[in-house]
Amino acid sequence: MRSLALFACVALVVVGSAAGASPRTAKPAPYAGLCGLPTTQPIWFDYGNIYLQPLLGKPGIVAGVSTGTFPATLRSLGADTVYFDIDFKNRVGTSTAPKDPSTMQARAQSLYTAASAQMACSTPVIVFNELGGPGLVTPWSDTYAQYRANVLTFIQDIAALGAKPVLLIPAAAYAGGDALAWWQQLSSVAEIVREIYVPATATWKQGPVLGNRTLRDDYRAAVSNLTAIGIPPNKIGLMVSFATTKGFGGRNGLEPASAWMQVAKWQALALKQVAAETGIASVWSWGWARWTVPEQDPNKGHAMCVWLWARSPSLCDAPKQLGPGFDASLTDGQLSILPEGAQCLVGTRRLTDASISQLQALTGDRETAYSAAFERLVESTLTPVSTKDVLAAERAVIEQSFGGSRSAYVAALAQAHANVSMARGILGDELRRARVASTLPGGTPTEDQIQTFYQSYPDLPVRLVQAKPSPPWLGAQAKGFAISEVAPDRVFTLTKPSVVQTSTGSYRVKPLADETELGAVALGKATPAIRAALRSFAQGAAFEHWTVLRQRGALDNATCAQDDLPQPGAIDLTQYLPFLRLG
Repeated sequence: MRSLALFACVALVVVGSAAGASPRTAKPAPYAGLCGLPTTQPIWFDYGNIYLQPLLGKPGIVAGVSTGTFPATLRSLGADTVYFDIDFKNRVGTSTAPKDPSTMQARAQSLYTAASAQMACSTPVIVFNELGGPGLVTPWSDTYAQYRANVLTFIQDIAALGAKPVLLIPAAAYAGGDALAWWQQLSSVAEIVREIYVPATATWKQGPVLGNRTLRDDYRAAVSNLTAIGIPPNKIGLMVSFATTKGFGGRNGLEPASAWMQVAKWQALALKQVAAETGIASVWSWGWARWTVPEQDPNKGHAMCVWLWARSPSLCDAPKQLGPGFDASLTDGQLSILPEGAQCLVGTRRLTDASISQLQALTGDRETAYSAAFERLVESTLTPVSTKDVLAAERAVIEQSFGGSRSAYVAALAQAHANVSMARGILGDELRRARVASTLPGGTPTEDQIQTFYQSYPDLPVRLVQAKPSPPWLGAQAKGFAISEVAPDRVFTLTKPSVVQTSTGSYRVKPLADETELGAVALGKATPAIRAALRSFAQGAAFEHWTVLRQRGALDNATCAQDDLPQPGAIDLTQYLPFLRLG
């Protein structure tokens, strides 16, 4: 937050609940219950101005001012108060010009006396705007080290007098080297509030699903920056901006105003979610004042009403104030829409925890199972596979790999921690992949590429066969050399003409010679199959690109528990059940 002038200012505090969140049990903030403050978490602080008195002057709000009669006025209307100090640099100095360290105790006493009088409380919350250079790495210059020493001493003195200090920081905290001890000493006596100012234009452009997710992720990252260095959640707060000057976090020129109202709502809902997850002490907002011409935004009052309403409808009736054009949904883009047992909703399709757990029993790894389940959901929407085709593939597997014994098939599945239902899903994946890949470009292999393949894999098994109809793995010819890793495995075990069921169809294959090695076959005779192999590999790579691209697109419309998203990928589950591989 930027200090602009010592003006009549206000910070309000409201208690909010996080619908749909998974609350984290945490110690209350050190100031909870003092000077009229609530005892529940988080406590909401909003920097404002006198023109917002109709919104601030009511029970359920705790407001803070620096000077004037505003504190007493708000208390007379039912609000409580905290003290917001925007003159911090004149107390401790700046990072390049620190004040005389010998004056810190007297300056702290002076501020405490004024703040406790203004708040009519001997243990006031005093909010300091703001620490300069929280991300500066060590070793610090002598000047900056003195500035940091002044900040710590001043806040320690304020705390010793009975006040509850809160320090705003405009960037992530660097805690390497000697800086770690500084942050830990500070947090032992003060709350640290990280400012996260995301431009409303960026959030609105992403839409309700991705926009809310991005906000939540940014807020979580800000909290984890501090908890990672040992600062407890009840000593951490988050602050967002509602300033309207372009180039900074806040409205940032977003039009129409109705779009800004939606972003204000999303910010409140995202913060409720993250606060409930993490157990942080407080949530703050900034930018309500009308200091400069760019900040003379007539919609600020409406935005504050929406901000309050999204936290608690009793604080302001935003739907009534803004009329029927206001989107009053409190669920769009929120994690609260997830049904019980669902890990994700992708549009209207549900990805369940049970489906992931089932695949995890096979893969032994949740992330792999999660990615595979998500891939299936996305691909099946685009390329359905009929039950009839899956059952035909199942019969082919039982016939070709288990001699027609269904009981042996079921036993093999059980041994691999799978079952018939899982296997049918994997067979569907295999059929779908083959169908999609066959439509993708494989290119035309060059003579050099064919020669390189031939010379690189002289030991690769090959077999001369005849097939009808002409399969792709023979280069669409009726007779030729089948190459291992491209042609179905069954081709290399045949002792007589047989029907071979594959993911691309059924072929009657007649073996014409025993298996040999590629290097033992003249290049000219092997060229059609090598060309087919290279095209198959190219189509496989094209499929991976195809599916990952579409999965990434689907993620933009996915809402997942705790925003734990799957990693897009092309997962071949037949690697865990190789007997399902049709080729």
